Amino acid sequence: MAIEIRTPLADTDLTSWSRGLNTGFLRPPEVSEEEVALRRSQVDLDRVQGVYDGGRCVATFRSFAQRLTAVGGAGVPAGAISNVTVSPTHRRRGLLSRMMDHDLRAAKERGEVVASLIAAEYPIYGRYGFGPATWATEWRVDVARAGLDPRYSGPADGGRVDFADGDEVRKLGPALHERLRAGTHGVIDRSDLWWRVNTGLHPSPGHPWKEPFYAVYRSAEGTVEGLLVYSADDRWEGKRPRNTATVRDLIAVTPAAERALWHFLLSIDWVTCVDTGLRAPDDLLPLLLGDPRAARVTTHADFLWLRPLDVPRLLTSRGYPAEGSLVLDLHDRAGLAGGRFALEAGPDGATCVPTTRSADLTLDIAELGTLWLGDESAVRLAALGRVAEERAGAVALADRLLRAGRRPWCPDIF
Repeated sequence: MAIEIRTPLADTDLTSWSRGLNTGFLRPPEVSEEEVALRRSQVDLDRVQGVYDGGRCVATFRSFAQRLTAVGGAGVPAGAISNVTVSPTHRRRGLLSRMMDHDLRAAKERGEVVASLIAAEYPIYGRYGFGPATWATEWRVDVARAGLDPRYSGPADGGRVDFADGDEVRKLGPALHERLRAGTHGVIDRSDLWWRVNTGLHPSPGHPWKEPFYAVYRSAEGTVEGLLVYSADDRWEGKRPRNTATVRDLIAVTPAAERALWHFLLSIDWVTCVDTGLRAPDDLLPLLLGDPRAARVTTHADFLWLRPLDVPRLLTSRGYPAEGSLVLDLHDRAGLAGGRFALEAGPDGATCVPTTRSADLTLDIAELGTLWLGDESAVRLAALGRVAEERAGAVALADRLLRAGRRPWCPDIF
């Protein structure tokens, strides 16, 4: 029987697709009717692909609309890719390549300027034109060594930290997150469904909901500027507490809010260790401590990967700190976004158009994905042989134009 790639419209198809997804992610393969019904209500099935061998789904793929913040704060339409699996019985048959090609071409036709994903494995996605654009770091903080005042009783700036519940977070969280997204490149949007799922109103089948702690920071004027979500274990040794607080979410739109929420968490009685969750590599946290060495890095890895689909719109959507002109010769083996483009950029805006002028830099489309959010250095990529300088000084100019003052951050896995 021939292998078929199709959208899983019937419930039997979607059940098989869900089983294939679980199998690919090494989760128990059983699928409940509730799970299938929930997935049908939450997912745009027009953007779901399954590979079927007979009645069994042996590969899965899904994408959805996303807003991604560029350098400078503009929101860019992106096609977010998720739920990618290929069964170990059907590897090396080009199934992922066929699904990826179909999705990327459809995304370009829809007007999405970039595709995004969180890569579970590093070597897979470069061949499809994706490059790592953000990195994430996780710290484990030894509270006793942190060097903070043990007599802490609240923010010294006139603000306050209060506990909240899920209802309050659903009211306050979306607007706060939009403020974060407007000012932090790399942040993606959060849907209403995201807030319902992550506050227990819409729990996922098979994943029992455990209520976390919510804390909100308000400025002296009463404005909500930060939200902390954390859980804690209950561990004692020799009648002494050895509890770890684990951050599930911490968003702050001012340094004062960030400082106050970390200080609050690190001052909770019985908490001897804090796991920060995945943060930006240049997060303020270590330097907020009296002894930054109390924060030990436990994870540092690539996170959000990007694949340009519309180069002129992508490059004109972001801000630039300096004036400059570059001609980029972009290679794209898929034929989706390659070509030669002239970029004229400056603090007041940018233009980018196809050109026949001689190239200043030659690079693969994936390297543009890596450079676009301002995290990577064109100088470093040139040293690695991944950017070719065709005009003297062009690599240094690319660094001046593309690098950002702070590193990008994507807080969410999708």
